[in-house]
Amino acid sequence: MSIRLEPLRDAHWPVLETFSLPLDQEKYTTLPKDIDSPLPDGVHPVVITTDEPVGFFLLHDTERVASYTETDDALLLSMFSINHSVQGNGHAKAALRQLPSYVQEHFTDKHEIVLSVNLKNGPAFSLYQTVGFVDTGRRIDGPIGPQRIMALQV
Repeated sequence: MSIRLEPLRDAHWPVLETFSLPLDQEKYTTLPKDIDSPLPDGVHPVVITTDEPVGFFLLHDTERVASYTETDDALLLSMFSINHSVQGNGHAKAALRQLPSYVQEHFTDKHEIVLSVNLKNGPAFSLYQTVGFVDTGRRIDGPIGPQRIMALQV
């Protein structure tokens, strides 16, 4: 089953609205059904699909990126999640491995992806490291504690 990254379309919503996460994961992210509508300019929703949506994230090309990096050619990755019912099938790794190509295709002037991960969220930190994100050493305060800033060159 191959993974694809696609810009959000209306046709994705019936499945995205059914996404759920266990509480130990939900505290670190936001489900697709809970995002602001409409999204601010510069915030780009991306759907991870197989035959149907299995995951979701946002890419930010806004002033918010400056909180994470001094580079002016970066995007911020947020709200990355895989629907609980299909976790453990390699979808997250496959999607993150495709992310650099997706960025090169859709954001030709961007050469870095940054994200923050809660210091207590070991599984997410490990996942991001596995696919090439590097801990920058920067820390910021997040809604439920300190966040580690990670970056990936594209």
